[in-house]
Amino acid sequence: MSLFKKIFSSEKKETLDKGLEKTKSSFFGKLSKAVAGKSKVDDEVLDNLEEVLVSSDVGVNTTLKIIERIEERVSKDKYLGTEELNQILREEIAGLLSETNSGEDIEFSVPKDKKPYVIMVVGVNGVGKTTTIGKLAYQFKKQGLKVVLGAADTFRAAAIDQLQVWADRVDVPLIKQSMGSDPASVAFDTLESAVTQNADVVIIDTAGRLHNKVNLMNELTKVKRVMQKVVDNTPNDVLLVLDGSTGQNAFEQAKQFTAATEVTSLAVTKLDGTAKGGVVIGISDQFKIPVKYIGVGEGIEDLQVFNKFEFVDSFFK
Repeated sequence: MSLFKKIFSSEKKETLDKGLEKTKSSFFGKLSKAVAGKSKVDDEVLDNLEEVLVSSDVGVNTTLKIIERIEERVSKDKYLGTEELNQILREEIAGLLSETNSGEDIEFSVPKDKKPYVIMVVGVNGVGKTTTIGKLAYQFKKQGLKVVLGAADTFRAAAIDQLQVWADRVDVPLIKQSMGSDPASVAFDTLESAVTQNADVVIIDTAGRLHNKVNLMNELTKVKRVMQKVVDNTPNDVLLVLDGSTGQNAFEQAKQFTAATEVTSLAVTKLDGTAKGGVVIGISDQFKIPVKYIGVGEGIEDLQVFNKFEFVDSFFK
């Protein structure tokens, strides 16, 4: 039994192991072909490894960084066997994740000195934004926290309806207006209501349109400004939701949203249905924004607090 299994809840770890199965089998299938017939790590193995990492959606820049670090070790150790490659890769990937993620978090929690703690959720439509909000609300409520949701994605009627379904399911209040209303007005109402109700956590959904970055930037800036009229220095967290199954497209979305607003944390969803889980490594490294949550299944419990130790352990298990 590994150290990880002793520290973390076995049920959560099993879900993560299962969720990363496709990514892992795809990655190690490619890796075994890359080192077939080789006993030592040479230039050819490194070239093949580079191809494996890029095709596993780790991203070009992050891949080059990993290859560079392995090259340094090869030149230092002179002889490095291919059987050691797994361990070296594991160490280098954990090292990259360590630069952005603290990795010690195992519970859904918010700072006690910020009440209400306000999370503004951004991301394009279809990435699992509403589902992530619903599952977050469920997890926070499970911790005994009072949660209020705000439907500030007023661009689509479906977004408001979907959030209402989750609010009913989790049994938390949802503040909403009609479709086409001013999103900032909804955010203002949500915070006022949360303060009145003495809520611990506020989660506000926002529109996921990227066709015009300037409009998106202006809208999100306005939402933030209006929220600050009710509670100083809010939002406390701007959570960008990305669909892990889209691979490189998730990189592009991260680039667009980080240009439009200050993103402080990431949630990477739909990792269970894809072989593109390597995207978590690349996005974390390239954007230097911590991955806070990952989605590894459709169940209400299948949104997990991201823990780099668990992730690397499941990936290389």
